[in-house]
Amino acid sequence: MEAHRPRRTNFVAVVASSVALLAGPATAQTSALPALRYDAQTSGTAPFPAPERELQTIVAEPWFKVSDRATPLEGPAFERDGNLVLSDVGAGRILRLTPDRQMSVVLEQPGEGMGGLAVDKDGRIFVAATGDFKAGSVGVVGFGAHSMSPVMPRSAGYVVNDLVFDAQGGFYFTDFRGTTTEPTGGVYYVAPDMMTITPILRHVAMANGIALSPDGKRLWVTEFAANRLLRIDLKDATTVADLGTAVAYTFIGPAPDSMRADSAGNLYVALYQQGRVMMFSPGGIPIGQILMPGREAGHNLLLTSMALRPGTDELYIVTNDGEGGQGAGIFRARGFAKALPLYSHQPR
Repeated sequence: MEAHRPRRTNFVAVVASSVALLAGPATAQTSALPALRYDAQTSGTAPFPAPERELQTIVAEPWFKVSDRATPLEGPAFERDGNLVLSDVGAGRILRLTPDRQMSVVLEQPGEGMGGLAVDKDGRIFVAATGDFKAGSVGVVGFGAHSMSPVMPRSAGYVVNDLVFDAQGGFYFTDFRGTTTEPTGGVYYVAPDMMTITPILRHVAMANGIALSPDGKRLWVTEFAANRLLRIDLKDATTVADLGTAVAYTFIGPAPDSMRADSAGNLYVALYQQGRVMMFSPGGIPIGQILMPGREAGHNLLLTSMALRPGTDELYIVTNDGEGGQGAGIFRARGFAKALPLYSHQPR
């Protein structure tokens, strides 16, 4: 009886046959080839990330044209009398816009890199200045003044991007230093005496926007170079609670900039280069978004910041159009809740 021998297969022939079957006639192969197509969610320069496509969405309306030039705008904040102040970063100016939309120049001081603004209860405007992005400062413009006095000089070594007052008159600020792989920025608190600086959180990759919850016990920070929203729970003004820090959200695409909180504790985050504001619940869950007009065609994408008008739910958003030709302006929409009570509006 002949011994069983393993059956040999002509591997080359099998592969050749399989390829021929898969290929088929040239015309059939071309017509049946799967292809990807853009749709309303994926077209344009700022498509919606998949996890955020089902969010409640509205489109803001144009409210005021600041400039025909694409000058970067920053730091909108409301004064006690209803005026809106904001930074014209490109020209080194602080602007004031009255409720009937009459604009004037409060201060012109090129080279400071003026960004985030906050108003205290005495009507003084505190200015976060990034300087040359190596050393910035915090300055203050007195009510009716036309010059800026130093609160924290450049020699302190921080690149100050934004700031927010607490109810006691101290303020938190972000240090916009570092990179994605070398996070040397952080979050700091300046006591009401304007002398004592306490670190709250270190090793942050370009700390940018900052906001406080209505009760002052939760601090929010955007990490521009790491695309993250950070939540910091506080025991007191300078002490982080046990297990009190978390990454609440990681953004897709560029890049979380400044933000504000409302009276219900919801958070509004400007997405730079995406032309939209994302809203989060008091716990950091996405709950909505506001789009800039024309963003689907690449307009008004360079959105940096916003402010809620005290006593209302009206949100005023600043952006510029880059090379799109539509200049820089302020847009308006309604948020989920009214503005939280600001330090600027406390009784004197």
